[in-house]
Amino acid sequence: MPLSPEEPQIHESAQGPRVTPASGHPAPTPRPVPGPRPAAPPRPGGPGPLRPTPPAQRTPRESSAAKPEPSAPAATAATAVQSTPVSPAAASPQLQLIPASAEGALDAAEEAVDLLLDSGRPPGEILVVTTGEQHPWATHELSFGEAAYWAQHDAVDDVFYADAAALERATVRPVVVAAVNGGDVSTGLPLALTRAGTLLIVCGDPQTINAALGAGV
Repeated sequence: MPLSPEEPQIHESAQGPRVTPASGHPAPTPRPVPGPRPAAPPRPGGPGPLRPTPPAQRTPRESSAAKPEPSAPAATAATAVQSTPVSPAAASPQLQLIPASAEGALDAAEEAVDLLLDSGRPPGEILVVTTGEQHPWATHELSFGEAAYWAQHDAVDDVFYADAAALERATVRPVVVAAVNGGDVSTGLPLALTRAGTLLIVCGDPQTINAALGAGV
C-alpha cells in the first residue's frame, strides 16, 4: 500500500535521527556508546560538601592474601584480638591488653582495628579512643566543625575516632580500642571502659593500664 504524506516511511535499520550539518552533507550515523558509569557512592556519614580524603581514614583491607606478614607487635595484636571471646550477653565488657609503648600505642590500635575488620566486624561497631594526642582522622574531621564530626559518630556506619576528653558525648559501641598514648590515663581509660559494650582492647604499657583500671588485664 503506498504511504500517504502523513505517514513517513521508517526503515528498520535506522539507528535514530541523523543530523545534517549546515553544509548539506549527511552526518554519519553515530556509533552506540556505552551508558554512563554509575557514580561512586558518597562516603557514609560525611554530611556537607565534598572534602579532601582525610589522613589515615580506616577502611577494610581488600584482600587478606595481599597483607604483608605482621611484625612482632602486630602478631601480638593478632593473638590478643582473636583469642578474646566476645559474648553479647556479658554483663561487662571483656578486657584485652596489647603491650605497647606510648609512641607505638596508636600503631598497635590500628593493627587491632584492621584485624577486627578483617574478621568481619562491621566498622560501625568500633570506637577508637586516644588518651593523649588525637588520631589524625579526628583532627582532620574536626577542622570542618564539631557538628559534622559528631554527625559521623551518630551515623554509626564507620569506625569513629575520639579522644578520651570527648567520650562523655560518645555512645556505647560493641568494641572500643583504646590507645594509651599519653594524657590523663587514669581518667581516660575508665571512660573508655564505660563506652565498650562487649570488648575493650587497650594498647599501651601494662603497668599504666592496670593502675588506671584497677584490675589485672
